[in-house]
Amino acid sequence: MKCWVCKRQARGYGHSDLRHPVGDAQRYPIDWVFCSWRCQEAFHTLYGNWLRVRDGRSPLGEVAMIDPSDVELAAMRKCLKAFGAAAESIGFDKPLGAYSEDEALRVIDAIVTCYTEAMVEHHEATKYPPVRGLKHPVSDPFADLEDDLPWEVTS
Repeated sequence: MKCWVCKRQARGYGHSDLRHPVGDAQRYPIDWVFCSWRCQEAFHTLYGNWLRVRDGRSPLGEVAMIDPSDVELAAMRKCLKAFGAAAESIGFDKPLGAYSEDEALRVIDAIVTCYTEAMVEHHEATKYPPVRGLKHPVSDPFADLEDDLPWEVTS
């Protein structure tokens, strides 16, 4: 599962809604999981502010930015090539402040697309934990299942 705040891999931090009794499914929202104590605190600050505003009170303040992980830093480094290609198509002699709206959007699109693709690539590669006890660990234990389906007839 992915962290509700930053979409990293969740690491056992969760949320219990104590308004509901023990045993009630609403007490344990399964998608409210977090990768770190920091994300959990950011979520609870946002959630607390939302509850305050919903009840007609004023919000408390801003939530701190989360430090990037090693995976996110690697994804940012991958974006340098996309940024360079976009800037090259515009021209390196043109200062960033002189970009037109279309040129700036082209650069932003290149960077955001590259970053999200790098993050998706990482999450897909780590989607399944390695299976222990095998000579060669596999990331997806069911990858070859389609070849072994007894009810499927191959022509």
